Amino acid sequence: MTNTEQGCYTLINVSSDSEVPSEMQLKQDLEKGSTKVKIESLKKVIQLILNGEKMPSLLMTIIRFVMPSQDHMIKKLLLIFWEVVPKYTQEGKLLQEMILVCDAYRKDLQHPNEFIRGSTLRFLCKLKEAELLEPLMPAIRTCLEHRHSYVRRNAVLAIYTIFRNFDFLIPDAPELIANFLEGEQDSSCKRNAFMMLIHADQDRALNYLSSCIDQVNSFGDILQLVIVELIYKVCHANPSERARFIRCIYNLLNSSSPAVRYEAAGTLVTLSSAPTAVKAAASCYIELIVKESDNNVKLIVLDRLIALREVPSHEKVLQELVMDILRVLSAPDLEVRKKTLDLSLDLVTSRTIEEMVLVLKKEVVKTNNSVEQDDTGKYRQLLVRTLHQCSVKFPDVAVAIIPVLMEFLSDTNELAAADVLIFVREAIQRFEPLREVVVSKLLEVFPTIKAMKIHRAALWILGEYCTSTNDIQSVMTEIRQSLGEIPIVDDEIKKAAGETKEDEGQVAQTGSVHRLVTADGTYATQSAFSSVTTSKKKEERPPLRGYLMDGDFFVGAALATTLTKLALRYIDLVHDKKKQNSFLAESMLIMSTVIHLGKSGLATKPITDDDVDRIALCLKVLSERSEFMFRIFNVICRDSLSSMLQANAVEEKESRKASESKGIKIQTDDPISFLQLVSKNELGATENLFELTMSQALGTTGRKDTDPVTASKLNKVTQLTGFSDPVYAEAYVHVNQYDIVLDVLIVNQTTDTLQNLTLELATLGDLKLVEKPQPVTMGPNDFCNIKANVKVASTENGIIFGNIVYDVSGAASDRNCVVLNDIHIDIMDYIIPATCTDTEFRQMWSEFEWENKVSVNTNILDLFEYLQHLIKSTNMKCLTPEKALMGECGFMAANLYAKSIFGEDALANLSIEKPSYLGPDAAVTGHVRIRAKSQGMALSMGDKINMSQKKAVK
Repeated sequence: MTNTEQGCYTLINVSSDSEVPSEMQLKQDLEKGSTKVKIESLKKVIQLILNGEKMPSLLMTIIRFVMPSQDHMIKKLLLIFWEVVPKYTQEGKLLQEMILVCDAYRKDLQHPNEFIRGSTLRFLCKLKEAELLEPLMPAIRTCLEHRHSYVRRNAVLAIYTIFRNFDFLIPDAPELIANFLEGEQDSSCKRNAFMMLIHADQDRALNYLSSCIDQVNSFGDILQLVIVELIYKVCHANPSERARFIRCIYNLLNSSSPAVRYEAAGTLVTLSSAPTAVKAAASCYIELIVKESDNNVKLIVLDRLIALREVPSHEKVLQELVMDILRVLSAPDLEVRKKTLDLSLDLVTSRTIEEMVLVLKKEVVKTNNSVEQDDTGKYRQLLVRTLHQCSVKFPDVAVAIIPVLMEFLSDTNELAAADVLIFVREAIQRFEPLREVVVSKLLEVFPTIKAMKIHRAALWILGEYCTSTNDIQSVMTEIRQSLGEIPIVDDEIKKAAGETKEDEGQVAQTGSVHRLVTADGTYATQSAFSSVTTSKKKEERPPLRGYLMDGDFFVGAALATTLTKLALRYIDLVHDKKKQNSFLAESMLIMSTVIHLGKSGLATKPITDDDVDRIALCLKVLSERSEFMFRIFNVICRDSLSSMLQANAVEEKESRKASESKGIKIQTDDPISFLQLVSKNELGATENLFELTMSQALGTTGRKDTDPVTASKLNKVTQLTGFSDPVYAEAYVHVNQYDIVLDVLIVNQTTDTLQNLTLELATLGDLKLVEKPQPVTMGPNDFCNIKANVKVASTENGIIFGNIVYDVSGAASDRNCVVLNDIHIDIMDYIIPATCTDTEFRQMWSEFEWENKVSVNTNILDLFEYLQHLIKSTNMKCLTPEKALMGECGFMAANLYAKSIFGEDALANLSIEKPSYLGPDAAVTGHVRIRAKSQGMALSMGDKINMSQKKAVK
């Protein structure tokens, strides 16, 4: 098989619009031009050779007229030229001219300038021709004793590369480098020499490390990193060596280099599962996260810490470090804080919960005192949710948490306040002793609430849980203060009329006043000044009245329900008829004045029929006061809340169970594997012995019946050409997050030799080809594999297209071309199911500007079946609870959510129905609305849905 993996070390960008010079012109410039002209000509020659041009006639010209030059720039360019120029004849023999090149580089290796020596040695690392290297070996050995460290370290690299490729040229290389290492002082030279010994002669490397193991802390960080690598490899191959080197790894945890500490911590956990080792590694990780300023580093190390927690035996050790982990909250990045809070919540125990709550309370205070930024509100929301979950897990701390969280109700961030109310609602239902504290605190902060939704929810909680006469009276007082003078319509008309007169006196001009009949038959006064005055005085209105005047009458309906519950409970508690009637009358007056305002036309928007019906129902309940209605309002309503909270708790428990790693039970007759008795062949060369033995000890090794890699590979093979084409090609498309690797198999189906066979690729969409595949030569009926890398920048469908061009050996015709089939990159490779709360979903839905509406066109007959098919096709997660989707009602609405590996969100709202008038065989109809931040994401998701629903055959 032809070897296509040609070495490619230097990538040079070639501008497509540059003019291609002729060979004669280049020859003339290289022979007679000045140094500057020669430099430019040499650059052009290199670019042309990289693009596939041979130019054999220029080889002697460059040797004769360019190589003797002492200009440093020319020498650097010549190194690249000799790297890329073809060095063999068509028969596979080395060109005679290369002997002259070899002699020139022998002189450069003895040059007094250390830069020329060092760069020449670097170039020799890239040579793959033993015939060229053999005469240079004495000069390379001499460079090990050069006074400058740059030359010495490159000499070590050259010797290592030559020994690895052609060990017969320098058989004593390990001994030579070991002796060099003993006397060397420069850290970079020692690092290169030690690295060579690791790969060439591990015993010598171990002997050197043993001789200086006490001085490891004084070494440079680059050498320390290589030492960590050696210890890992040695202990990986021979576990009995662990005791010898584990102390060295412990010492490296205190290195001055963060990279060394990170690697040492990872190696230590692999070598030992002792609690002290895990604690030392975890403490090292925490210190790195706290001290490193780069957010990417923080996230990477935090992920290692989270991975550490997933091992059951390590979790107990990490539980002792919860307070240290919380130090990471000092980081400004929201993602780091979120991961830290989640990890701390998983690790917190009854011993550490009080300290954790104190830290979180301090963080809450900090967010109130700090300057309001974009992430401050979101961080506050995270803190609220964490405190909520703490109180659910440990009810004893709820007393300390609730007063702090109640302060958030007056927050301008509505989402944080809403989270607090959800927590308060759950706490007041679950923890009966706390009800009195919660109600009094809620009454205290009620006047400071700024958001309508929060007011509405607070009214519901007060109406549901105020059970004493004093509390009921306090709620009524707060409601009256929030509404202002009632009846509202009369008060507003008086204000409007009063302000009009005031304005007339000040401005000294008359505004026309009209008497209007409103919708319910009452009179209203409208002034020419009233509309202006209203806007001026809008801010002075009490909050509830302000909402009603803005047309938000849903809060009026919630107020009516609250008043009804309070009034029915008040009647049950107070037996004085006069007080009963007084409270009832006040409640009914407030409800009727809300309806009156809604019908009067003074509000921005009129009251809806639903709200009128609700308030009217409440009025009827208070006028009739039946036992049955009392039970519905004051007993069944709370039972419904209790059932909902229980259902949520069960669902949360199930999801937690699903996310936990399943422990595989070991059967009684399973064989026990002892590491000492197992041969290396059985374990396999690439197995990690420590991870393997640890997983065996914990019983977490599991064998799969089928190999998913080979099964999925066959599904991802795309045929690029036909079987009758002279060149057959097929590609395996491997998507690895931001990279796509195309492994293209090319088969020469002819009896001719194909020269300069090149795979030419281009892309559509947000894809970028990393490098151009190298041309290959293929014998008759030969085959080869060519790999191409493509970078992905965003989540949208992409297309890779191209052709294969080649020359037939001995034919005089033009180049042959075979056009390839297009490769479609599926968006589903980047989409992963995700979850979010209803509030977050609504917020994103309102913020995202790109929407794609897809009509449902399918032959699926069942609504739920279509939803499941859509979820499977799009990798999205259904946020609507399954219970809400159950039952047969002829229509369905569901919200779906997914995230891309690039962090982009995709939202979908499914609205479908099964037309009953078309009979039981009618297909599902409706539409799917997709919203995303970017146009490409919305369109690609829509295309995917269109394609998948047409393919469904049921």
